Amino acid sequence: MKIVVLGSTGSVGTQTLEVVRNLGYIEVTALAAHSNIDLLEHQIAEFEPKLAAVYDGVKAMELKRRVGRTCEVLAGMDGLVAAAAESAAQLVVNALVGSIGLLPTVAAIKAGKDIALANKETLVCAGEIIMPMAKAANVKILPVDSEHSAIFQCLQGNVDNSPRKIYLTASGGPFRGYARSQLEKVSVADALNHPNWAMGRKITIDSATMMNKGLEVIEASRLFGLAVDQMEVLVHPQSVIHSMVEFADGQVLAQLGPPDMRLPIQYALTYPDRKPNNFNRLDFAKINTLTFEPPNNEFFPCLALAYEAYKQGGMQPNVLNAANETAVQMFLDEKIPFLDISRIIDRTICAYNGHNGNNMLDIENILETERWARDFAHKVR
Repeated sequence: MKIVVLGSTGSVGTQTLEVVRNLGYIEVTALAAHSNIDLLEHQIAEFEPKLAAVYDGVKAMELKRRVGRTCEVLAGMDGLVAAAAESAAQLVVNALVGSIGLLPTVAAIKAGKDIALANKETLVCAGEIIMPMAKAANVKILPVDSEHSAIFQCLQGNVDNSPRKIYLTASGGPFRGYARSQLEKVSVADALNHPNWAMGRKITIDSATMMNKGLEVIEASRLFGLAVDQMEVLVHPQSVIHSMVEFADGQVLAQLGPPDMRLPIQYALTYPDRKPNNFNRLDFAKINTLTFEPPNNEFFPCLALAYEAYKQGGMQPNVLNAANETAVQMFLDEKIPFLDISRIIDRTICAYNGHNGNNMLDIENILETERWARDFAHKVR
């Protein structure tokens, strides 16, 4: 089997390559990264892809100088798109962070590649386009997020048996149980200190605000064809049950596993087979309790903002995502306090309601609306 890994230097990308090492039979034909060429150079030396892409043009030129003719190096969005469509690969792992992953997903579908999707923003921003496009091209969209992989696994053999409800579990992040007065004072370091999962910086902040779960609700609705009102988020601090599906007869199937992203990554790479590995295992004798509680939307309003944006439809999920990406980066750059993330998102969505943009759902308008939302969110602070 031959694969492409987009976002190979990020958290999901590096874990994907760890899975590839463990399996031993998968060939990597292309790698792509944003700007971390030091790590990418090591990956090229180990996996010997035909092609590497770097989004940062200056960094791409430097990598090209370093690797010489051993690997073709391309730059910018054109490079990411070319990597996604690399001719020899059967599967593209899209582990890019943010809406930057949209056009490579489109390119992979047009090239007939199955997609192991960790880039949830693709479906949040353009799911109404991407899912029909993939179906028409007979392309599989295999979820990599632990929650969506859990749902996918619970639905095996049950897709036509009336799933009634999906329960998406959330750890609660580092600020579970905090009062608003405490949230006003949290630092970037505090927000990046996730209790259970080792993830990239952006998704870790999204977990702290609960926006990650809001984006996952939208993604799950589009992946599995259920209405947003059929999605319920439950805070599950132990991160053992990754999601559950309730069926028409009232029975519920749950998928359990340790908080280890390598497990859902491997399932996407080997689907429908299950292969042995030496990764973490659950020790049920040491699991004393599994608890669940509703999320606190008063202190963590991003989840409610995501539900509302999805219900409004049109470009609103795209606006939500763009404003969130912008606000999160401003927080990481220590330009705004933590609670300003949700405030900026809310104000951007409200402003878009009075914006005379083109609401036609096509890729060009999605990208134009995203640019508008990013620009507005920058100005709000």
